[in-house]
Amino acid sequence: MILTSMTNKKIYFGIIGMAGAVIMATLLIYSTENIGKNENKENLVQSKLNSSSLKLIQTIQLPNVSGRIDHMDIDLDGKRLFVSELGNNSVDVIDLTTEKHIKSITGLHEPQGIVFVPNTNKIFVANGQDGTVQIFDASTYSLVNTISLTGDADNIHYDQYQKLVYVGFGNGGLAIIDPTKLELLDIIKLDGHPESFQISDKLQPGIFVNVPEDNSIAIIDAQKRTISTKWQNSEAGGNYPMALDDGNHRLFIVYRSPSQLQVINTDTGKPVAKLDIVKDADDIFFDNKTGQIYITGGEGYLDVISQKDANNYQEIAKTPTGDGGRTSLFVPQLDRLYIAVPDYSGSDAKLLVFETHKIQ
Repeated sequence: MILTSMTNKKIYFGIIGMAGAVIMATLLIYSTENIGKNENKENLVQSKLNSSSLKLIQTIQLPNVSGRIDHMDIDLDGKRLFVSELGNNSVDVIDLTTEKHIKSITGLHEPQGIVFVPNTNKIFVANGQDGTVQIFDASTYSLVNTISLTGDADNIHYDQYQKLVYVGFGNGGLAIIDPTKLELLDIIKLDGHPESFQISDKLQPGIFVNVPEDNSIAIIDAQKRTISTKWQNSEAGGNYPMALDDGNHRLFIVYRSPSQLQVINTDTGKPVAKLDIVKDADDIFFDNKTGQIYITGGEGYLDVISQKDANNYQEIAKTPTGDGGRTSLFVPQLDRLYIAVPDYSGSDAKLLVFETHKIQ
């Protein structure tokens, strides 16, 4: 009886074991099928994002340009593009009609920001290595003046309303330069090195500044030239690029840790939307005509985000550009987006020119 009982138990447990194996195999097949379906779904979404994009209409080669490329600006009337080539210590001038190189301004010191001021016909170049702002005649390309700041001169903007040039620099400063007299007028102190900033002549107090070292966004009163308030970053850090939709009172902040776009209500300083985006982004632009946001990242993609309304946003296109293609320039007057791609992949550096339009 004991032998029979033990035999029955073995048979019983054997049956149970076989049943369990069948169930596990079924679950594994079901799980594998679902993973496959999810991967297919993600691939379809990615394929749709890649197929719906802006139109690449030109590729402008930048021979003999090595290393990182930083920011750009344009001379609309003269149809010239100015390209800061930080790793090459140069600025290239490109004729947009012929798509040819006109001039290289050499002997610079890690040029980062650049701005062309039409009414004075001057090019202002912000150098990161020595903190100087070098000013060139835009006709002869000769150096006419140098303004020395304390170091790391970076982003630079010309405000047409105030007729002033602003330069972020050093461990915490926003320099104000008179573009006619070519003189330093004032310095607004900040709590860390400023990255991207936007100037609004509609929204007061007027200047929004990313200060990642302070984990904040500083809001500056342009008239008093002082910080009026600060917004601390929310659930993200490394706020570098910035764009502004002053009509809807929305500020677009790109973070690198994690890679995220936050849309902030400028009336409250609070985020109303958050989206995952391309990694290592260094430029962002808002296209008021199409309601689209363009973000370029060193990961090698152009992200296009659609503004459904002031509080709702959706990624609608993701286009491959090239390794290190993190800087760009959107020119709304021409419906063009210029993306700089360095020579990281072994081929010559180049500019990709996209025609901007409403993506359906």
